[in-house]
Formats: sequence, structure tokens, C-alpha cells
Amino acid sequence: MERRESVEAVAGKGLRGDRYFDDEGTWSDDDRFPDVARDVTLFAAETLDAVRRDYDIEIAATDHRRNVTVEGVAVNHLVGERFAVGDAVFEGVQLCEPCGYLERLTDIEGVRESLVHRGGLNAAVVESGVVTVDDTVERL
Repeated sequence: MERRESVEAVAGKGLRGDRYFDDEGTWSDDDRFPDVARDVTLFAAETLDAVRRDYDIEIAATDHRRNVTVEGVAVNHLVGERFAVGDAVFEGVQLCEPCGYLERLTDIEGVRESLVHRGGLNAAVVESGVVTVDDTVERL
């Protein structure tokens, strides 16, 4: 994971430069969930504090494995909603529950459990645009 000042969100595809954009992500070939949009994943920054408080687990901002970290946004409430970030428009598809891959990758025991129901949001890009650091999330 690497921080970027801006990124292009492409409708029906995802974030340019992301491994899922080129169908090379861990779940790209997983036929068990054909209708899950994996264009973009959002994560609430406040979750890191909650995990520290509730589970005494430190997760670095770069370790949660989601594409876009937002602040002051209840991402769980965006399921089924359209919203804009920068010039791009997204639709919240479903919660992005943590998997065992995250726990193996971070080697932090209990990290998967600590993120259940607060692991982020899977979203589809419905209108292409550029997302930049400090852009706000606006419900449409």
C-alpha cells in the first residue's frame, strides 16, 4: 500500500494503478462472489482508534488494505447510497468484511476479529473522476 496525493477512479474498473484495476488482486478470480464490486474500498480512519481502544491492537494506516481512507464519514451508512469524492461518483455496494489474508499479512493476532462490521466498504465507480487528498465525501 502506498499513499498518493490523487488517483483516477475509472467507472466499472476501479482506481488506476490498483491491482484490482488489472484483475490481479487476491479476489479477482473468486467466482463465489460475482456480484461484489471491488472497484474501490473505503475505510474510516476513526476505526484505527476504535480497534486500539476496544482490542488493544495497533494497526498502521497503511495496513488495513483498503484503497481510500476517509475521516468523519460513517462508511457503513453508505451501503446502497451514491456519493461523490472529488470528481468521481461511487455507489456503496456492501460492507468489506476482513479476511484471514489480512491477519496473515499483518501477523497481528485478532486483527480480523477487531475489524468485523467496521472493515470498510466495497464501492463501485459509477462516474469516472479524480480523487484527491482532502476531498470530501458528499452523499448524492
